[in-house]
Amino acid sequence: MNRFALRVLCLLSICCFSIAGEPFRIEVVDKENGWPVPMVTLRTTHNVTFVTDNAGVVAFDLPELMGREVWFAVESHGYERARDGFGNRGVRLKPVAGGAGKIEVDRTIIAKRLGRLTGAGLFAESQKLGGYVDWKESGVLGCDSVQTALHQGRRFWFWGDTTLAHYPLGVFHTTGARTDPARRIAFKPPVQPRFQMFREANQRPRGVAKMPGKGPTWLSAVVSLPDADGAARLVASFVKVEGFVDVYETGLCVWDDEDSAFKPERVLWTRGPPKEPESDRPPMPDGHGVVWRGEAEGAQDDWMLFGNPLPTLRCPATFEAWKDPATWEVLEPQKTIPRAGGGKAVEPQSGAIAWNEHRQRWVAIFAQKFGAPSFLGEVWYAEAPAPTGPWGPAVKVLSHQNYSFYNPIIHPDSAGKTLLFEGTFTTLFADKPAPLPRYDYNQVLYRLDLDDPALKPALEK
Repeated sequence: MNRFALRVLCLLSICCFSIAGEPFRIEVVDKENGWPVPMVTLRTTHNVTFVTDNAGVVAFDLPELMGREVWFAVESHGYERARDGFGNRGVRLKPVAGGAGKIEVDRTIIAKRLGRLTGAGLFAESQKLGGYVDWKESGVLGCDSVQTALHQGRRFWFWGDTTLAHYPLGVFHTTGARTDPARRIAFKPPVQPRFQMFREANQRPRGVAKMPGKGPTWLSAVVSLPDADGAARLVASFVKVEGFVDVYETGLCVWDDEDSAFKPERVLWTRGPPKEPESDRPPMPDGHGVVWRGEAEGAQDDWMLFGNPLPTLRCPATFEAWKDPATWEVLEPQKTIPRAGGGKAVEPQSGAIAWNEHRQRWVAIFAQKFGAPSFLGEVWYAEAPAPTGPWGPAVKVLSHQNYSFYNPIIHPDSAGKTLLFEGTFTTLFADKPAPLPRYDYNQVLYRLDLDDPALKPALEK
């Protein structure tokens, strides 16, 4: 064999090996609209699992099943395949190296899942197949609930306890980021969030709310308010925590634009003797803030309302009023919201409200306390003529099977007939489910079409 022939043989061998090693591309799509569906688990009969990424893609690469007919059980919160005669939900495909297959699923929830906003490997499966090669990782693997505010022309984002690769709780003083409001989140998948994280010198995401004292710092009620000179001030409430959820101090903090960090403004409460009940904590701005313009009762045209989800406190919408508890007025929201179609009223656990121009009403997204089938994974939608109510009737728009989805917020990129909301998808407070790889303890985004006929019961009087 001459040298040329030997080279050709070697090249052919390399090509054949490369083709044989290429994964089989599986795309999962919504049967109704053809959109890719993230967060779908495909499970083989020998219990190897794959989970679709933000592009709805799985890179199947099991050598023992290539070229064979394979049954994939299809599992997903809010999406499903029809049951076969034995009650199994799934599909058969024949994976071949370099090939592709598609699985259609039916949506069983009103909300449409758009994708994951935080965490690692948003497009990991697609990247195995040569896609999204320029996607840059944030360094965040998981994070708790989000707070957001528009400040000085940029959107600011702040997340709770954050998991990094080098430690399960790599940041516990609130991580943060900025985005350009002009680059809005897409209203359909695949979702590609572009956060500019605040980082340490070594480029790891850093804490931006290092309040004095031991234990984590958690923020809430992040808003931007004008001061007496007309300058915008980014502010928040904070709590210091010991143990799991034991709050021992509360206070107010203000963003320092030069240091890109929150600095303490004042301490509102510090726990006294060990037996002092938490109920002795004074009220403070909590949850999420919205401006109520020109319609509220009283001398001020603009009020800042704080609640989680329904307003529990208001103050004039100025920096000076925000930091002066003497201007705060405690509100008493309704404790439950009637359920559309009747039945037991829904008790909100957490959530947010916003004014919606299309509806010309206030709208709310909230997680249910003591929900079913998930204790803290059932999400509802309701409307009201004013932020103080009356709210209801409520329509369930998202449900989970033994998984939590707490602290949902109405995403600021919502517009008109389209409402976006996100929340923390986590095993916490559920009955020991297996964590879903990459998705667990991260923020997942959903879309709600307000003209969907399924939401009509929310308009009932």
